[in-house]
Amino acid sequence: MPESAQRVARLLLELGHDKPVVILPQTGKTSAEAAAGLGCEVAQIAKSIIFRRASDNAPVLVIASGSNRVDEAKVASQVGPLAKADAKFVRDMTGYAIGGVCPIGHAVKPVMLLDADLFNYDSLWAAAGHPHAVFNLTPAQLAGMTGAPVADVALRA
Repeated sequence: MPESAQRVARLLLELGHDKPVVILPQTGKTSAEAAAGLGCEVAQIAKSIIFRRASDNAPVLVIASGSNRVDEAKVASQVGPLAKADAKFVRDMTGYAIGGVCPIGHAVKPVMLLDADLFNYDSLWAAAGHPHAVFNLTPAQLAGMTGAPVADVALRA
């Protein structure tokens, strides 16, 4: 298991989480790839998207349903104006590479929002620190682990 996924596995144990880190044979870099590898709906993938808050360069983590595009205006209305986060910023702030950003265990504690649509499912999958690593949890467990406020962050047509 990659070192970053081992770190997440240790953190999950410390939190008393009862599900193991699973290594996918194919990449789970995108929600669609992860869902295909897991045999679940794309919407059950809890994807971690990092933005940069423009006012202070704080990392902003939006944990969104895999089927949703994040509405940056909705997020900005709650946390302040956003700027793009490049790969170096994501790695420096989270300790994870893009495609494997876990919702917990970040190098710098992010400002967080949790997509309300995730609560439409009993079971979710989140990245575990590596593009091939994931773990299973419920929306309530995700909310408990992150302490993130629940919000409508989805771009609606």
